[in-house]
Amino acid sequence: MDAQGRGRVENIDPADQWVLNPDTGEYELRLTPSAPQSAVPGPRRRGTRAAGGAPSPEAPSDSRTTAPERDAPEVPGPRRRRGVPEEPSPSRRGRRPAKKSKTKKVLLWTGGVMAFVLVGTAGAAYLYLEHLNDNITSVSDDGASTGGFSKDKAINLLVIGTDKRTGSGNEGYGDSGSVGHADTTILLHVSKDRTNATALSIPRDLIVDVPDCPTEQEDGTSEIIKGTQGVRFNTSLGQDGRTPSCTMRTVTELTGVTPDNFMVADFNAVKTLTTAVDGVEVCLAKDIDDPDSHLKLSEGTHTVQGEQALAFLRTRHSVGFGGDLSRIAIQQQFLGSLMRKLKSNDTLTSPTKMIKLAEAGTKALTVDSQLDSITKLKDLGLELGKLNTKNLTFTTVPVVDNPAEKVKSTVVLNETTAPTVFQMIQDDVSFTEVKQQAKASKDAAAAAAAARLKGTQSAASEVRVQVMNGGAKAGSAQATLSWLQNDEGVTKSENAGNAPAALARTTLEYGPEQADQARKLAAIMGLPGTALKPGESVTNSQGLPTMTLTLGKDFKGAGVSLTAPTTVPDTVDKSTADKVECAK
Repeated sequence: MDAQGRGRVENIDPADQWVLNPDTGEYELRLTPSAPQSAVPGPRRRGTRAAGGAPSPEAPSDSRTTAPERDAPEVPGPRRRRGVPEEPSPSRRGRRPAKKSKTKKVLLWTGGVMAFVLVGTAGAAYLYLEHLNDNITSVSDDGASTGGFSKDKAINLLVIGTDKRTGSGNEGYGDSGSVGHADTTILLHVSKDRTNATALSIPRDLIVDVPDCPTEQEDGTSEIIKGTQGVRFNTSLGQDGRTPSCTMRTVTELTGVTPDNFMVADFNAVKTLTTAVDGVEVCLAKDIDDPDSHLKLSEGTHTVQGEQALAFLRTRHSVGFGGDLSRIAIQQQFLGSLMRKLKSNDTLTSPTKMIKLAEAGTKALTVDSQLDSITKLKDLGLELGKLNTKNLTFTTVPVVDNPAEKVKSTVVLNETTAPTVFQMIQDDVSFTEVKQQAKASKDAAAAAAAARLKGTQSAASEVRVQVMNGGAKAGSAQATLSWLQNDEGVTKSENAGNAPAALARTTLEYGPEQADQARKLAAIMGLPGTALKPGESVTNSQGLPTMTLTLGKDFKGAGVSLTAPTTVPDTVDKSTADKVECAK
């Protein structure tokens, strides 16, 4: 049907009839005021469900019917939240908005492009709902996630690229019969205040322990796939029937961070998504001719898409030291370039390009069961879109060559620097300096917490404290008590058993007269100022006032500092998404 519902018009691209309304942040069909307005592009297929959930009937064929609503197939509009007013009339939509409003709305649309190309295409799905819902493939998270991201918390998204050779055109890439591996894995952490993010690449050849993985089978039953110790990280997916939820569990074991959601892309996803954005610009510091990945490019800047983009992401023998770590650097450069393009060109204001992105993205990706609708993907995209690319840091899990190997083919954790990187992500600490006025209150709170550590400290022998377990590993309270008494001279301490409720973080509560004791115990245990809670003292078994140390879920053991690192070690390589870098 044409835009007026009066007959069939051939060779019209529905996307060309859609324009961005900066007042609403939505795309709308360019119609005359007398025609009905739709919230999604293109006609709905017959037999699909309307927004209310019931099947849409076919339009009557009575030629005497003149109402456009009866002539045109019904398409669903976006679900309105309660309290949101009706859409403005067509005449109001014709008003020219203020330039500032347009800028704001365009920036909101960048919510569709901030988790690399993956979440980027999900945000583009803002355009049409039910059709794109049919495109989405989801698999169970098997209880390995947090239950899904929250708008009021930091976000941890696991992005997995598998080397599974599926679809036509991929037969020439290595083992065509492979069930696939976790070939490219990135843990994307977005801060609670959305001012910064860290994209942590996990080397596929990193030696890890893969835990037991409860996994939903095709018939709906659950089977526990036995874990293995001392194996490559990439075996956490595909091997022995492992699904992405097992990769998620392995990441949690490795980093201490539980992902909220996961997304998986295969070879076809790379090709279709890069084609949908009309290519991604890459830079080479030298000529590359890699027969293994089929990449042949000269020194300088190139725009790659489809097969060539896949070859660029797969190359490793012709860059750096020729290993997987060199390929990770290539991937990070590519993703940074992709985001710069989507943030700077006209993609977000082009209905045609947005539709191509939405179609390609929802068909190419597999998501977890907590992220299985366009509404959820759109909400995630809008949260990620609040981030400025200059505050997105790419880094890699710090590793060293495996000392157990004569011929170096795998790597192990760098125990000197890796714990700091993991801790910074756990504690939502930015890897880049973030300057903005909104941080003023947060900085003031941090200054107040730091002030609690300043001042005189009592002798260790004068510190009176009772130790309680509030979520730490079983036996932690007794182990800490023994360490305090035997190693640190805190003899006036006792075990008070389990706390009434579990705590996420360790706390030390004390009365006003015990501030000097609190500072001493904080220094001994490595407690941050935020762990100190001025309040009231309690009475110990001798009837004397005492402090209460409650060991939370963050407690790692007696003598292990809980003070969060604030800077990345100098030896850790990192880059930000706003910088142009050339592969060497």
